[in-house]
Amino acid sequence: MSKEVKTVEQRIDRIYKLAIEHFGEVRFVGIKKHQKNVWVAKIQFDEFGSLIAEGKNSIDALKKLRNRLNKIIDRYNMV
Repeated sequence: MSKEVKTVEQRIDRIYKLAIEHFGEVRFVGIKKHQKNVWVAKIQFDEFGSLIAEGKNSIDALKKLRNRLNKIIDRYNMV
């Protein structure tokens, strides 16, 4: 049994849907290669700033961003 390999676009879609579901307004979710071989994944919210994660490649950065988002949602749900 093998896991389905997700594309970068599928990962961005998943993060976008999760953010919209919890926060409502999201301006964009994206990724870009930054200087010094670092990838930066970012969610830009309409109401309050942004959430950023860095990784050694695009998938690593997106995974870290999704994990940060999940931690925030989990903390919010505990209150």
